[in-house]
Amino acid sequence: MSKPIRFVVGFGAGGGNDMIARTVGRKMTDSMGQQVVVDNRAGGAGIVAAVLVAKAPPDGYTLFLPFVQHTVDAALNPHLPYKVVDDFTPVAQLTAGGMMLLVHPSTPVKTVKEFVEWVKSYKGALNYGSAGLGSGGHLAGEMLNQMAGIKVQHIPYKGAGPAMIDLVGGQYQFGFAGMQGSQVQVRAGKLRALAVTTPKRVGVMPDLPTMAEVLPGFDVVGWYGVLGPARLPKDIVTKLNTELLRILALPEVRERIVADGSEPVGSAPEEFRKYLLADGAKWKRLIKPE
Repeated sequence: MSKPIRFVVGFGAGGGNDMIARTVGRKMTDSMGQQVVVDNRAGGAGIVAAVLVAKAPPDGYTLFLPFVQHTVDAALNPHLPYKVVDDFTPVAQLTAGGMMLLVHPSTPVKTVKEFVEWVKSYKGALNYGSAGLGSGGHLAGEMLNQMAGIKVQHIPYKGAGPAMIDLVGGQYQFGFAGMQGSQVQVRAGKLRALAVTTPKRVGVMPDLPTMAEVLPGFDVVGWYGVLGPARLPKDIVTKLNTELLRILALPEVRERIVADGSEPVGSAPEEFRKYLLADGAKWKRLIKPE
């Protein structure tokens, strides 16, 4: 490899994808002796960036850094101009992170069990907000509706920021939000966290139970990973995977990922492929239940 490696990110600068890409990219530049640049291609919830990478030459110089929206997109839109697994080469899953179930402090519940009972017996209109249609918060809310046998109305916002402001302001009763952005509000006492959406408890808030402890099978996990174009040669995949796993093991990288409420993963390429298939199937069942 001699040319700069391009990390294509489907969203603008400053987001989670961008942060992970720049953190990993700097370490790759230092260790591999060649420049790694982040190419922000916002648009279509990551679809613009995915199309660019799917059509790129399979030479290792163009890589895609998607997150869970990549598999959600396929469940929402069966007519995507690419296949989310077959038109790419999985290199490594980098991280996995959940969301938190958040309620306003005025809400009279302190546990998930109390919350489910409260929702089922609530008199009047009950609403939950999210960062938008198809967002992780939206999907978590719909999973709650299905698994708890309830029907709570969804309020989609134009981004996580506006949704958080209105939850803090008591404009709706509860929501699911990413741990990175909501930890500050919880620690300030402006919101109450009841649970995390990951199958296991998370290191940054170990005392917070999981949704699955009350609703077995509840699983809404966000992830970041690296994909290349389809037919990326095995030797290039192996070299990239080895380097990415080395970077994830660095204490300063691990600490930053954990501080944001996620966990480093560092999977093998085939493991990541199986994960993508399973994740896509899960969202299809939720969005279009049989």
